[in-house]
Amino acid sequence: MGEDGAVTSASQRPDGPTPSPRLIATDLDGTLLRDDQSVSPRTVAALAAAEEAGIEVFFVTGRPARWMDVVADHVHGHGLAICANGAAVVDLHAGREFVQVRSLPRDAALSVVRALRAAVPGTSFAVELTTGINYEPTYPPFFKDPGATLATAEKLLSEDGGEAATPVLKLLAHHAEIAPDEFLAMARGAASEYASITRSSPTSLLEISGHGVSKASTLALCCAERGIDPSEVVAFGDMPNDVEMLTWAGTSYAMGNAHPDVIAAASGQTVANNEDGVALVIERILADRLAGRQP
Repeated sequence: MGEDGAVTSASQRPDGPTPSPRLIATDLDGTLLRDDQSVSPRTVAALAAAEEAGIEVFFVTGRPARWMDVVADHVHGHGLAICANGAAVVDLHAGREFVQVRSLPRDAALSVVRALRAAVPGTSFAVELTTGINYEPTYPPFFKDPGATLATAEKLLSEDGGEAATPVLKLLAHHAEIAPDEFLAMARGAASEYASITRSSPTSLLEISGHGVSKASTLALCCAERGIDPSEVVAFGDMPNDVEMLTWAGTSYAMGNAHPDVIAAASGQTVANNEDGVALVIERILADRLAGRQP
C-alpha cells in the first residue's frame, strides 16, 4: 500500500523474493531517513510492526552516537545501534552508553594522515573520539559540535595530549577539489594497508576506521551473539560504506537513490528514501508472513 492507501504497482515494488528474516539492518541517512532528516510516519509504523512481529531492527550508521536523536525513540526491544561505521555499538536506551568499541589505533591513524598528506595534498582531517570530534582549522566546521578542539591531526592524535587515552572511533579526511569516488580510490591506494577507508557523504569526505572494522563486521558480531545467521538478515543501504553489509546479508536492498556500487552489491532494489523504500519492503515481508507465504 502507498502512504495514501493506494496499492503500489508492480513496477514500483522492490526486486527479488520477500524473505522471512529475524533481523533487519538499515542505514539511516539516504536510506531510512528522508532528505529532511525525518523518519516518516509510514516508516515509524513499519519499524514498530516489525518489532511486534518478533523481527529485531538494528540501525547501522556512520553517524556518531550523539547524532542518534532522530531515531532513538524507534529502537525497541534491544535498544542497540551500530554507529561510526561499526566502530561502536551503543545502547540508546541507556543514554548512548558504549556497549562495544572497536577503535582505530592512533599510530595507524597517524600513518594514514602521513600517507594522505603525501599522496593527496590539500587533504584536511578530523578525529572522531568516543567523547566528540576535533578537527583541523582547514577542515569544514562541524556546526553541531561547537566545543571541538582545533589543531593539526598530528597534534590531535598525539599520545601526549589530554585526550590520549580516549578511543579514536574514526578519522575523517576531506578534500575540497577532488571528486568523491576519485578521492576514495586515491586514499585506498595510498593508505589501505593501515586502515579501512570508505565514504558515505555525497561530498569528498572519507571515513577511516580500524582494519577490519565495518558495518558488516560489527553487525556479524551482533548477529552471532543472537544466533542469527546471515541468511536471516535483510539489510538496506545507499552508499559505499554499506557495500560490505549488503554483501554479507542474506537479502539486501539498494535504495532507488543509491550509489552504483551499492546497486551492484545488493541482491534487490527498493524505491528511494524519500518514497519510504525501507518501509515498503518491511510491509511486504509482514504481509507475506501474515498470508503464510514464508519461503
